[in-house]
Amino acid sequence: MNKLATLCYLRNGEKTLMLHRNKKANDMHEGKWNGLGGKVEGGESPETCAIREVLEESGLRVTNPQLKGFITFPNFDGENDWYVHVFRFDDFSGELIDSPEGQLQWIDNADLKDIPLWEGDRIFMDWLDHPGIFSAVFNYDSGKLLNWNVTWY
Repeated sequence: MNKLATLCYLRNGEKTLMLHRNKKANDMHEGKWNGLGGKVEGGESPETCAIREVLEESGLRVTNPQLKGFITFPNFDGENDWYVHVFRFDDFSGELIDSPEGQLQWIDNADLKDIPLWEGDRIFMDWLDHPGIFSAVFNYDSGKLLNWNVTWY
């Protein structure tokens, strides 16, 4: 089965808002730090999903979504192919909430690769600052990155 999702990175100067996934039972991301985001709901555009998910998970209202790329994660959870739209937001307002997903924290960009991330995230997070749009495939098996490739547009 195919799953459509968003992954969102909010930037505040030299910091990025990250979510430490440590609150939900049976979370395949448990213990890792991720951007915000989630599944696209029926009839919803990826941009609308991104804005909704950021509000639900952080309490922040974002504007001016920047589409940075697309990532395909074949059989990522052992059952589904995940197709993820990656967004960057530099414009937001509001106050952070106590997220139902985990602990929110502004992380210095220079320190992002020092926190527990998915292996592929260490690769594509650098692409958030590049011009153009990427389309990448990251192949995992049992949580381990096997290989990846990217095309730039």
